[in-house]
Amino acid sequence: MINVIVSYTVKPEFVTENKTNIQKFLDDFKNLDQETFEYKVYIKEDDVTFLHYSNYINEEVQHEVLNVPSFKEFQKLRDESGLNGSHKIEILQSI
Repeated sequence: MINVIVSYTVKPEFVTENKTNIQKFLDDFKNLDQETFEYKVYIKEDDVTFLHYSNYINEEVQHEVLNVPSFKEFQKLRDESGLNGSHKIEILQSI
């Protein structure tokens, strides 16, 4: 199992657009086999920091999920919005 947490902070004026872009890829993820991965998105109390939690049964599934066109577009728009070095990816190990 691959478990990942991604966090980043966006500018306040980009929050609404980011939420819209997230909903687009989450809707598209519903067309994939939900038994092979989990993907959840949260926003912190500061209303500008997003946390994406995902787990995948293997690298093949991870690759399939992360290459959905709406997800790639979300990443592009998010990165272009100006994250100011706040983007952080953490791989979690099960205990």
